[in-house]
Amino acid sequence: MIKKGAAIRCRSPLLTMDKRKLLNDVILIAVLLCTALLAWGLIKLLQKDGNYAVVTVEGELYGEYPLDEDTEVMIVSSDGHINVLVISNGKAMMTEADCPDKLCVKHAPISKGGQTIVCLPHKLVVRIVSDTKEGVDASL
Repeated sequence: MIKKGAAIRCRSPLLTMDKRKLLNDVILIAVLLCTALLAWGLIKLLQKDGNYAVVTVEGELYGEYPLDEDTEVMIVSSDGHINVLVISNGKAMMTEADCPDKLCVKHAPISKGGQTIVCLPHKLVVRIVSDTKEGVDASL
């Protein structure tokens, strides 16, 4: 029997479930962030400096250029489109292109093995490799 004026205490199972779900969500987010940070760190730690910039146009090898020599290469595709690749201070970057979007020109300079600059309208790829034996993996 409940006395008059006495407060009724009721533990709501829904309230504790909401807190438990929130705690589980926070733990999951923290684990995912830690995993992503660890993966990013490992990739950066294991990534090697490249030695050459390998240029392919329409799937065909156009040229290999050492990153330790400062140079400027005008790349002319078979249909007359022009891109200018500049290599300086061990980094390769596209400085000019006559494509409409110019995404390749806006791309940051690259210097690590496996990094690429791609100009889709001109079917041009600049890829950094650690040695010349890597070259192009496959051509379709």
